[in-house]
Amino acid sequence: MKVDKDLIEKVAKNARLNLTETEIKEFLPQLKEILEAFKEISSAKVEKLKPSFQPLEVKDITREDIPKNCLKQEKALQNTKHKQDGYFKGPKAL
Repeated sequence: MKVDKDLIEKVAKNARLNLTETEIKEFLPQLKEILEAFKEISSAKVEKLKPSFQPLEVKDITREDIPKNCLKQEKALQNTKHKQDGYFKGPKAL
C-alpha cells in the first residue's frame, strides 16, 4: 500500500477530520511507521500456536466451600424488634 498525502487526506475525510498541511506532513511518517510495524507483525509464524484469550493464567482465588452449621432462625431474629412470622420485617416496597 502506497502511503502518501492522498491516502492521509482520504483517511482524514472518512474520519471527518480537517487536517492542515502541517499536520499532514507530520502524520505521513508516523502512518508509514505504524503500517510497517503491522506488516512485521503479520509476517509472524503463528500457524502452530493455540489462540490465547488471556495473557495471564486465570486462577480461582476463592476459598473452598466448606459447609458449616448456620444460625438457627430464632437466634438470628433474637436482637431485632422488626420481625414477623419468623422473618425480618422491612419497609414496604412500592
